[in-house]
Amino acid sequence: MSTAAAFRQHLDACAEEGSLRRLGSSFAHFIATLHDGPTPVPLLLACALLCELEGRGHSCLDLRELADDPCRLLTWPIEQWERLALAAGTLPDCAAAWQHALASCSQVRLAHEDDRHQPLVLDGDRLYLRRYWTDETLVAGAVAARAAKPRDVDPDAVRRWLDQMFDPLVDGGPDWQKIACGVAVRSHFSIVTGGPGTGKTYTVARLLALLFALAEDPERLRIALAAPTGKAATRLKQSIDDALAGLAARLGDSLPLAHLAGRIGAALTLHSLLGARPDTRATRHHAGNPLDVDVLIVDEASMIHLGMMASLLDALPPQAMVILLGDKDQLASVEAGAVLGDLCHRAQEGCYTAATAAYVARACGESIPADMLCGGSELAQQTVMLRKSRRFDGSIGVLAGAVNSGDVEGARRALKGAPSAEVHWLERGRPDDLLRLALEGREAAGGFGAYLSRLKSHPVPGTDFAAHAAWVRDVLHAFDQFRILCAVREGDWGVAGINRMLERALDDEGLLRCRGEWYLGRPVMVTRNDHATGVFNGDVGIALPDPVRGDSLRVWFPHGATVRSVLASRLPHVETAFAMTVHKVQGSEFQHAAMALPPLRNGMLSRELVYTGITRARERFTLVSPEPGIFGDAILKRTRRASGLRARLGDEGVALEN
Repeated sequence: MSTAAAFRQHLDACAEEGSLRRLGSSFAHFIATLHDGPTPVPLLLACALLCELEGRGHSCLDLRELADDPCRLLTWPIEQWERLALAAGTLPDCAAAWQHALASCSQVRLAHEDDRHQPLVLDGDRLYLRRYWTDETLVAGAVAARAAKPRDVDPDAVRRWLDQMFDPLVDGGPDWQKIACGVAVRSHFSIVTGGPGTGKTYTVARLLALLFALAEDPERLRIALAAPTGKAATRLKQSIDDALAGLAARLGDSLPLAHLAGRIGAALTLHSLLGARPDTRATRHHAGNPLDVDVLIVDEASMIHLGMMASLLDALPPQAMVILLGDKDQLASVEAGAVLGDLCHRAQEGCYTAATAAYVARACGESIPADMLCGGSELAQQTVMLRKSRRFDGSIGVLAGAVNSGDVEGARRALKGAPSAEVHWLERGRPDDLLRLALEGREAAGGFGAYLSRLKSHPVPGTDFAAHAAWVRDVLHAFDQFRILCAVREGDWGVAGINRMLERALDDEGLLRCRGEWYLGRPVMVTRNDHATGVFNGDVGIALPDPVRGDSLRVWFPHGATVRSVLASRLPHVETAFAMTVHKVQGSEFQHAAMALPPLRNGMLSRELVYTGITRARERFTLVSPEPGIFGDAILKRTRRASGLRARLGDEGVALEN
């Protein structure tokens, strides 16, 4: 048996025991069938590792990391890597040697050479699956071109309008919201980033008003709103409508803002906006059939994966503006890429030029601090970070800030030393504690009690449709006051185990009759886009009676200011949603959020996950952990995804951290 064949068998054995993705060994076999002559073992190993990392959200395999510290790169114990390396035999000992070994393979395209449809692309010291290299190249090119493409605006006119929209800050310092509006209006691409409560949608509402005010014919300005999930899209539309309504009263007759705002349609999911086709990556809108928009606002951009961002930018007409809103420090998408984090990873530093500072002074009347005038790319000049939270100025804000900065002791003090019931830590908790929080709440922090109470008061079917709709909205609102957030899916501390435990307890207590797949009051999250029923991955609804036939259950979803429903029997791809993963609640907020950290120290726990979970809580946050050390370990582990996007945009790459 050849060395290559023996190594493929070893990869199969690793996949069988679960130490390697099955896709990795299968892809290595596929490449071997295409390769001319004996397949080099380094190529087989690189294929398997590339697939392994893709499953964790990396868009490429960084050969420098692979050569310098493979265990750190893969988060493997040294024994696991040594066993694989021993089976592979002699491996390249540096990034240059890896490049040389892969460059000679027929199924690897060198990025600067002609495309012969090879499945792998080697670009410098990064190895890509062809699709991710294509997407990354498209995103980098589109972002750089749009950020550098100026719009014809009069800075003095911008200043006149902004001074009407913003009051001077009482505490002094730069008004970053005002700066964001002035900066965004001058280019075809911009980013407004900031944590919860920093006023991203408040800011972009004023940006929209500014665009209307500066437009030659504001009636013809085509504006689209979008977000990755249905819930985030609904919240974006509501927030902007509320902000525009208040601003319209402020501006009075100087701009018919109420009328113009009424022309902005409902916010859509990105899938709906692009016209995604079921079971394919193809979309109705693309470069050959672009979107019919002049301005596109996209919220919760941290959730957008590399492929979706490529499709979005590809579908935008050349003259359109795009403004991304999001928190760069939140969890990135489940799928490959951390696009927002890559695009604005230096937003904290500013990296502005003297020319940008001069424009901001003239157009906004604001001064950029001298320590932020260190110069940067065209994209950096179009990126503004909002720095003052108007929501989290109490214990939750202190806790989130400490976690985000990696201050373990500060985070522990915030959890244990809070003078109010705003935050609470069960340091040596058990899954039963989550059950008690769900059924009884804690001091000044409710659980599911309000939702369970509303369920009992439903109107008699067929008597009053308006009353039924009002009741449904009331139940949905009450359910969204509390949620259990999990880091993992399986086990006693995971989504599946906690949901089962809650259903048993609710049934035992007679609060719900949790028998069979569907029952009255069952909260569910959609797990797959379904264009036929109009529901999308991440949508959360509750099974409630049909307003006419009380014995028929429909799943009711929020729909702007109203509700809509789908027969429960038409929703095969759902899961119970008393508890949800932190990934799935991005874009949502709850009056009280309880986060469960599992007892295992694995790759699922990270600073970004803990930060995202904390910032889902509006008023109360509870942390439940099996022992105190888990929390500190999670904060110290910062996730970085391998990508070439920063380098393509003119920013230095950062070493991968795990």
